[in-house]
Amino acid sequence: MKTAFLFPGQGSQSIGMGKDLYDNFKQIRDVYEDIHILTGIDVANVTFGDNEKLLNQTKYTQICILAMSLGILKILGEKGIKAEVASGLSLGEYSALIYSKALSFKDGVKLVKKRGEYMQDLAPKGEWLMAAVLGMDEQQVENVCNKANGFVVPVNFNCIGQIVISGEKSAVEEAETIAKNEGAKRVIELNTSGPFHTEKLIQASNALRNELENIKFNKFNADVIKNIDGSVYKDSDNIKDILAKHIISPVRFSKSIETMLDMGVDTFIEIGPGKSLSGFVKKMSTGKQVEIFNINNMENLNLVLEREEIVGR
Repeated sequence: MKTAFLFPGQGSQSIGMGKDLYDNFKQIRDVYEDIHILTGIDVANVTFGDNEKLLNQTKYTQICILAMSLGILKILGEKGIKAEVASGLSLGEYSALIYSKALSFKDGVKLVKKRGEYMQDLAPKGEWLMAAVLGMDEQQVENVCNKANGFVVPVNFNCIGQIVISGEKSAVEEAETIAKNEGAKRVIELNTSGPFHTEKLIQASNALRNELENIKFNKFNADVIKNIDGSVYKDSDNIKDILAKHIISPVRFSKSIETMLDMGVDTFIEIGPGKSLSGFVKKMSTGKQVEIFNINNMENLNLVLEREEIVGR
């Protein structure tokens, strides 16, 4: 049995996410309070309040998702549940790095706060949009983007048949129409607020690069898969450069899943809001015997804790 932890990224958030977990575990409440102290952001108040627009601001979204993932990780760690491999979608890569001990909790939290601020405040002015195109391959989506007027490019290669495009709102909307006319099964607009993973965020990338210069990275205690090319991080990698480029580079999550399957991972546990990554694995693991769990509430956590082969490893 080989386990991978998966951590979701921006767009998976929703008001009240993880509230029952927060209410049931002091350890999780402590994680939220530690993040509050480190960042000055009351993540519990933002997450469990009723202001969806506030939660959806990038500078709050990212730190709130991180808090939920790290809180759940705390419980799994105390129950002795570990993974040999970790991977996250965009923002989720920071949770994976913290889990692996390559990045400390304190440094990781501070970095994510800055990352969210830079991606929001240093994004160019204008109206931006991201959308998931379902039922088309990479070349088809590339062709769709090329036919649209304005700036729109494929950025997140999530799994077979699901690719996210990002760019100017008008160009993305035109690409949506073209995609539907050319056979896309569905097009879903995402709950994000900028042209993420495109060259338009070069200023944010450079600002984060400066921030990364002050961070010390440690040796990995678990394998972490890089978004940027779907390969395993090596201790010799320039992690600072990779994370700076991360903001302006496509996310190769389908490749990341392929890498984990090739490594023999047969148990995937998604940790955090939503269950998108679990769905990606299902689409990529056809023909392979795998088990997939997602922990985003008490019921799902208990399903994992009841599995002796996971807890008792």
